[in-house]
Amino acid sequence: MTAAPVRVLVVDDDPLVRSALAMVLRGADGVVLVGEASDGEEVPDAVARHRPDVVLMDIRMPRVDGLTALAALRRSPRAPEVVVLTTFDADEQVVRAVRDGAAGFLLKDTPPAQIVEAVRRVADGEAVLDPSVTRGLLRHVAVLDAGSAVDERQAAARAALEGLSEREREVAHAVARGLANAQIADELFMSPATVKAYVSRVLARLALENRVQVALLVHDAGTSA
Repeated sequence: MTAAPVRVLVVDDDPLVRSALAMVLRGADGVVLVGEASDGEEVPDAVARHRPDVVLMDIRMPRVDGLTALAALRRSPRAPEVVVLTTFDADEQVVRAVRDGAAGFLLKDTPPAQIVEAVRRVADGEAVLDPSVTRGLLRHVAVLDAGSAVDERQAAARAALEGLSEREREVAHAVARGLANAQIADELFMSPATVKAYVSRVLARLALENRVQVALLVHDAGTSA
């Protein structure tokens, strides 16, 4: 049986950006653009009306910004996954978005094929940060943390990781390195289906929403990934 296409909602106040993303998504197999919105205040109604699987959403919008809209969405039941769109590769707003439950982020100049692949990965429960972007994000978190009191968060993160089994910790650290399920399967000599089950178990046991938050937790713990 053919899998249902991934339903995508685009949210950006720039009509040119919306048009470009719409063109990319309409030309992709297995993906369908179900709606567009020009501001965060339109997101609740648009999600209720179109029922997307994935929302591609800008951070900076004039009335209700993407971070506020993201927080509201993640509090709702059966919320779609959210991918943040930004012109910056790492800043405090992106870090906040990830901590608040975004499935990851894309730069607005990301090549079309990578945008489509990111949408598919997010719909399948994976992150949309490749290893280099993940490292950049974590470096930025380190800068933000410099000079601040991080001992309490580090202790909590280490305790959370210690509560996992050895195999679960191996998977968590592989996820933190930005590896996809197939890459983790090759590295840990597991089937992709088993890796997917382990990732779901790690998320549940750590009470996290997505793989990017796992990366941040491993970073907070200060343990080697």
